[in-house]
Amino acid sequence: MNKKFSVRTLVRCAMIAAVYTVVCLVLQPFSYGAVQVRVAEALCLLPVFGAEYIVGVTLGCLLANALGSTVVDVVFGTAATLVACLCTYALRSVRWKGLAIPASIPPVIANALIVGAFEITVFFSDSAPTAAMAVFNALTVGLGELISCTVLGVALVKLIESNRGMRRIFLDE
Repeated sequence: MNKKFSVRTLVRCAMIAAVYTVVCLVLQPFSYGAVQVRVAEALCLLPVFGAEYIVGVTLGCLLANALGSTVVDVVFGTAATLVACLCTYALRSVRWKGLAIPASIPPVIANALIVGAFEITVFFSDSAPTAAMAVFNALTVGLGELISCTVLGVALVKLIESNRGMRRIFLDE
């Protein structure tokens, strides 16, 4: 790996982390809580373009949770994003009707289970956790992730893939 490539990659990771963090903080009412549409989660689809995006998105999530949420969310929310990005990267070449829809499913599932069913149910419930509560929280978080990742994230991937200028930024073309 040459020095120019590694510096460019590092800067790209830092920029993605910064964008993720700023979008979460600017849209704070929508980014945190049991019912959330964390728009920045659309960036979880960027690992479709390379493994380096796993680092940028995960770091952005860590920073956003550290600045806008709780220690519990720093641990579990960031873990959910890391798992989601790793799985998205594994599905990077899979397309449905030319769209990266399969790669958008891991963030939905990881966040629904880790953040919704576990984190919110166990750590943020006013009463003893129940299975019904876990299912409800998983569904609400999953729905928000579906909007962020499967709608906005897939659209972002399509935009990058179909725009030469965007491809040069994200893919070193």
